[in-house]
Amino acid sequence: MVDEALLKAQLAHVLEGTNLEGLGERYEGKVRDNYSREGKRFIVVTDRISAFDRILGTVPFKGQVLNRLTAWWFEKTRDVAKSHFVGLPDPNVLECVECAPLPVELVVRAYITGSTSTSMWTHYAAGARTFCGHELPEGLKKNQRLERPLLTPATKAPKGEHDVSASREEILAKGGISAQDLDRAGEIAMKLFAAGQKACAARGLILVDTKYEMGKTPSGEIVVIDEIHTPDSSRFWMANSYEERFAGGLDPEPLDKDFVRRYYTALGYRGDGEPPPLPPEVRVGAAQRYIEAFERITGETFTPDVEPPLARIAKNLGLEGT
Repeated sequence: MVDEALLKAQLAHVLEGTNLEGLGERYEGKVRDNYSREGKRFIVVTDRISAFDRILGTVPFKGQVLNRLTAWWFEKTRDVAKSHFVGLPDPNVLECVECAPLPVELVVRAYITGSTSTSMWTHYAAGARTFCGHELPEGLKKNQRLERPLLTPATKAPKGEHDVSASREEILAKGGISAQDLDRAGEIAMKLFAAGQKACAARGLILVDTKYEMGKTPSGEIVVIDEIHTPDSSRFWMANSYEERFAGGLDPEPLDKDFVRRYYTALGYRGDGEPPPLPPEVRVGAAQRYIEAFERITGETFTPDVEPPLARIAKNLGLEGT
């Protein structure tokens, strides 16, 4: 693990955002700054953290963790599904093939859990027995494993708005995607989730749920884009304590950004209005969990690059002097 003193020192040197001239047309997402140029996309993974569809602040080295972990997963699942990944020119930058994103998130859930308005457990606890077109049995308990993983797609909301879970029929009724493309994307998502579950189980982790982004290459092939199986896109639990904690009515031990979600939930904040600021101790605690997730999943040691990120990115992408 990275020394806590280094994490505290890095609080003043996070990568909050970029404006890289000469890299291409810029689009800013919740966490990533995207640049498109001549059939390529450069994704700069910043240290911003989001939850409840809101940007909450920054976490030291978060961008480096997510970027390296995404590249690791793209390589590991290369035989399962094609992706837009080309290379890793900088600790915070992913070089990719430019794709046209599909207007839907492919969410896969293996357990009934969550606390947000879009979570399966929130709907179930309120009395709903159908979720995204799937019939759910009576008597389920929070954090219980489902009989099989379920594909529960969601509409992709503009930044600052909430995504909405929907059935296959509801997604198709909204337009913007064909049944053939939606079904193909769903097939890829389920294969990736099975591969992710297997890899995580070998490392003592449960891959609880996740979301995938898909896009079309210039030739029309559907591939995975953005990120996969990271603490931002996925929920992980410790496997060795799950059964005992579930039997005792306790929440599983998490290894993802639920640490930050729980902090805000305790304050009574669930995504409505401007979020309270993230205190330094929560930012450092989140960084420790992101790094632990990287090391547990990959089996590798995370060594952060402490060079000033903006200058380093410009140098590594050949933008010095632009």
